[in-house]
Amino acid sequence: MKKADWILILCVAAVAALFAIPQTHCAEGFNWATAHHPYIMAFFKFAILATLGEMLALRIREGVYNKKGFGVLPRMMVWGFLGMGIAMAMVIFKVGVPAFLETVGGCDKGSLVAIFTASEFTWGKLGIAFAVSVLMNSIFAPVMMTFHKCTDIHITENGGTVAGLLRPMKMREIFREKINWDVQWNLVIKKTIPLFWFPAHTITFILPANLQVLFAALLGVALGLILALAGGSKKN
Repeated sequence: MKKADWILILCVAAVAALFAIPQTHCAEGFNWATAHHPYIMAFFKFAILATLGEMLALRIREGVYNKKGFGVLPRMMVWGFLGMGIAMAMVIFKVGVPAFLETVGGCDKGSLVAIFTASEFTWGKLGIAFAVSVLMNSIFAPVMMTFHKCTDIHITENGGTVAGLLRPMKMREIFREKINWDVQWNLVIKKTIPLFWFPAHTITFILPANLQVLFAALLGVALGLILALAGGSKKN
């Protein structure tokens, strides 16, 4: 392993220790901020963790965490705003899917919502969580993933700078010529959504509410590694 790998391991261990040691009150502060400022917290969770996933993917593919034109800061900005959108989508689908299931299943109004929001685990809650995951990832995720791919290409083509990120995106050119649709459709959408995101977000939706967006951001790290391994690595 390289020096940068050890630095990353030590930083992750230090952050984990801050949350593990009760005297630091980090967990209490995290829960308070998540409850009172959920979208600001979603911005930072995804900006840090999802970007870290992309950096880990780059490390696996090319042997470095950053390189000229990669654009860590612009990627953090994009992931932060996407994180806010993901947090919003999670609220919409958590509320909307149980209500929708009640209309098609002939259930009493509020009955499935009560099962889904109950603190204890039940098989009914697991089933509703799976339905929420399937619908959210089938409706929202493909659009979000494709938009994120467009921003990736835009950042790279503009030198990885913040000023470059703010330039208008050439969406028609990116869609027609720049996106590798064989990978984007056949791997990212057709395979990772049903095989990874459906079960992963089912777990997300049975977790306590204050941990759901954090866990969703952590999944971004895992997915970055999966996609990097699927694409093969070039350096150690």
